[in-house]
Amino acid sequence: MALTLSTTKTFTNINCSNTTSFKPLKLPLFWPWQKVKMGPLSVSPMGFGTWAWGNQLLWGYQTSMDDQLQQAFELALENGINLFDTADSYGTGRLNGQSERLLGQFIKQSQALKGKQSEVVIATKFAAYPWRLTSGQFVNACSASLDRLQIDQLGIGQLHWSTANYAPLQELALWDGLVAMYEKGLVRAVGVSNYGPQQLVKIHDYLKTRGVPLCSAQVQFSLLSYGKEQQEIKRVCDELGIRLISYSPLGLGMLTGKYSSSELPTGPRSLLFGQILPGLDPLLVALREIAEKRGKTMPQVAINWCICKGTVPIPGIKSVRHVEDNLGAMGWRLTNDEQLQLEYAAQESPRSMIQNIFQTR
Repeated sequence: MALTLSTTKTFTNINCSNTTSFKPLKLPLFWPWQKVKMGPLSVSPMGFGTWAWGNQLLWGYQTSMDDQLQQAFELALENGINLFDTADSYGTGRLNGQSERLLGQFIKQSQALKGKQSEVVIATKFAAYPWRLTSGQFVNACSASLDRLQIDQLGIGQLHWSTANYAPLQELALWDGLVAMYEKGLVRAVGVSNYGPQQLVKIHDYLKTRGVPLCSAQVQFSLLSYGKEQQEIKRVCDELGIRLISYSPLGLGMLTGKYSSSELPTGPRSLLFGQILPGLDPLLVALREIAEKRGKTMPQVAINWCICKGTVPIPGIKSVRHVEDNLGAMGWRLTNDEQLQLEYAAQESPRSMIQNIFQTR
């Protein structure tokens, strides 16, 4: 009896002494999912975009938001997200490049990434500015991005847009710039953005002759912009082994269910929303119906549709709430019938999302 009491007392003392230093195990909101291949890289089936980080005009960025952005970034990492998209032109005015700077700061300070920084895939885009006329200038742009990001090598270096529509002679120099940064080891892979199917085939074939595989093609791809051109781009990507990254999978927020023709966002988006939302009821009703049936949110359904189409969506995030909601888009799949229901509803909507002015054929 005495021995039992003594043993119990000893156990209690040990337990109490450890309580002060014990930290609860932090489990992810969602269990890990299978990653997908993107060229030589393995990435989460959804990444996050950082267009809003530094953009005051369209997204109302203020430096006071940085703590919230860092919390959102950390939560994403804790839940297995390893793909983050940015650009050297993200950030307005004096804040140009702010998105890259914040990402670099967050990576360096991350608790979730201690000793594992190489697991994060940063995909940044280099603007085809008119003064970037040589491959060397494009390489310099890549080096500047690496400095802002405080890393030695990018996951994917991307050409932000093609100049084929207005400065075709500049295009080849930009392609050579992608080759040079790849050969110098500044990037693990290269990709493009806003390329149509015809121009996509051209750059793929050119890079192939230089021994550089084209890893990804990033285009606007959502239920709000799903037409013949997007389907053709996806077909070309599949044939050539290029992973399609879908930006604006929520149509700048129109597919979230948050807005209506009588409740528009502030800022420049209000004009666009005012033109499209009045005819969007068929699609919004279908999204809401499936979301309620599935126990999901409308954004989760819209993003999951992009995943079901074999793309890697990169919804933008500005808060922890955005991350928590978007994470619920993974780990399940819409049925074929549900996908068709959404696509038919999208066709019934009289207006679709306007295409990026730099999108080529």
